[in-house]
Amino acid sequence: MDEEKADRRADPNVLWPEARTVVVLGLNYGPERNPLEEESEARISVYARHRDYHDVLKKRLKALGRWIADTHKTEVKVFVDTAPVMEKPLAQAGGIGWQGKHTNLVSRDLGSWLFLGEVFLALDLPADEAESDHCGECRRCLDACPTQAFTGPYRIDARRCISYLTIEHKGPIPRELRPLIGNRIYGCDDCLAVCPWNKFAQTAALPELRQREDLAAPDLRALAALDDTEFRRRFSGSPIKRIGRNRFLRNVLTAIGNSADPGLAAAVEPHLADPDALVRSTAVWALSRLLPPADFAQRRSAAASEPDPQVRAEWDAA
Repeated sequence: MDEEKADRRADPNVLWPEARTVVVLGLNYGPERNPLEEESEARISVYARHRDYHDVLKKRLKALGRWIADTHKTEVKVFVDTAPVMEKPLAQAGGIGWQGKHTNLVSRDLGSWLFLGEVFLALDLPADEAESDHCGECRRCLDACPTQAFTGPYRIDARRCISYLTIEHKGPIPRELRPLIGNRIYGCDDCLAVCPWNKFAQTAALPELRQREDLAAPDLRALAALDDTEFRRRFSGSPIKRIGRNRFLRNVLTAIGNSADPGLAAAVEPHLADPDALVRSTAVWALSRLLPPADFAQRRSAAASEPDPQVRAEWDAA
C-alpha cells in the first residue's frame, strides 16, 4: 500500500470531506457446514460459491442509502470493497465485531463469516459502543495457515496468503508455495473455519448467498478443459469470473499437480501448448509432479521451441 492510499484509508474525510457518520453493516454468509470437513477434488472459498457479494450487498446498501437520504435530507455515499475504506476498524468501532488475530472481523453472534459494507453520511449521528477483542490466548487461526502467512497475531504477509496467491496475484505462484496450496483453486477458508466463535455461526439466510452445488465439489478434469467462453459462462455472476480464465487455470493446474493422481496428467498435457504462458508454465510444473521422470523427460523437446523465458525456466527447474 502506498502512502497516499494509506492516508485515504485512515481518514474517511479524506475520501469524502462531507462525511460526518459512517454506518457499517455486516451481512452473514455462513456456510451450511464447516468447509474443512468437506471432501472434494478442488476447494473454492465459501464466499465465492454463490453470487458475487459486491452485487448482493451493494443493492441493499443503495436501498438503505436512498431511504436515509430521502428521510433525513442528507447526502450519502455507499461503499462495498470498492474504495480505500478501513472497513474492519470501522466495523469494530461500530460494535459489529472485532478484528481477530487472522486480521478478519469476528462476531460473537456470527463468527468469522461476514461481508462488510459502509454508508457514509453527511449527517451527525451518535456513535455506537465499540466491540472489544475476545480472541484471548487462542491462536488456532495462526496455526491453521497452510503457508504460515501470519508473521504474528494480527499481522499477515499477503505474499504467502493462499487467498492472495490464487485471486489477486497475477503471475506464477512461487514454486516453494505451490505444494502448500493443496487443492485450493480460489481462496482459502482455513483461518476463518477454525475460529471457535464459529460455534455461534448461522447459515446464510439470503438465497443469493446459498452455495451453488456445482461449486461445492467441482471436478478438476472438467475445470481444466474450460476455454475462455465456457469459463465466462460457467462463472457468470460469480466473483471467480473476475480473475479470468488464465489465472483460474493456473490455480486448477496447481491443484492437479498436488493431486498425486497420474490419471489427471491427460488433462494437463494439452496445456503445454496453451496460448497463455502462465497456463503453459503451470502445466509444466504439474506434469513434472504427475509423470514418472522418464515420461516427463520425453516431453522436454517442447521446451526447445518455447518462446517465453518463464516457461523455459519451468522446464529447466522441473
